[in-house]
Amino acid sequence: MDQGDDGEYTDLDLSELRPGDEPWRRRRFVRCSFVEADLRGLVTESCTFDECDFTGADLGDSVHRAGAFRTCRIVRATLGGATFRGCSLMGASLVDSRLRPIALTDCDLTLAALGRADLRDTDLSGLRMREANLVEADLRGADLRGADLTGARLLRARLDGADLRGARIDPNGLVQARLAGASVDVEQAIAFAAAHGLRVA
Repeated sequence: MDQGDDGEYTDLDLSELRPGDEPWRRRRFVRCSFVEADLRGLVTESCTFDECDFTGADLGDSVHRAGAFRTCRIVRATLGGATFRGCSLMGASLVDSRLRPIALTDCDLTLAALGRADLRDTDLSGLRMREANLVEADLRGADLRGADLTGARLLRARLDGADLRGARIDPNGLVQARLAGASVDVEQAIAFAAAHGLRVA
């Protein structure tokens, strides 16, 4: 693969690719394989990855701005120290990956698979996580203020001590998740009570 900006790459095995010293800019990858790739420290700007496979890849300390990882497999990968700003991870699978610490700002995780993910004490405020799979995810102490969790699957998700003020969360999510010590606003408290069959007078 050339080291210049732009370019489109389809159905390629790029597992041996290394980041290099220069950021990747405005590149598009479609159905490419980055399996077990060493991409530590990679910097991307306005790059898109569609249906790519990052299974077992090392993306630690990488930085991604205004990019997209749509419907990508990021399974058993390392993302500790990674930063995503203004990125879409719509439909991405991040199962069994090492995610902490990770920085996610103004990102879209709609339909993302995060079952059993360890996101303790992570700042997820304002993120779009509509219909995300968060079954058994560990979100203890996470900052979820203003996050959109509409339709998210939260069965046995641990939200102990999380900050949910201003977050959009369905009543069934309030029933399914563990919420001991979580911070909620008045509207959420009423919804929680109603979801548990209580009458608020």
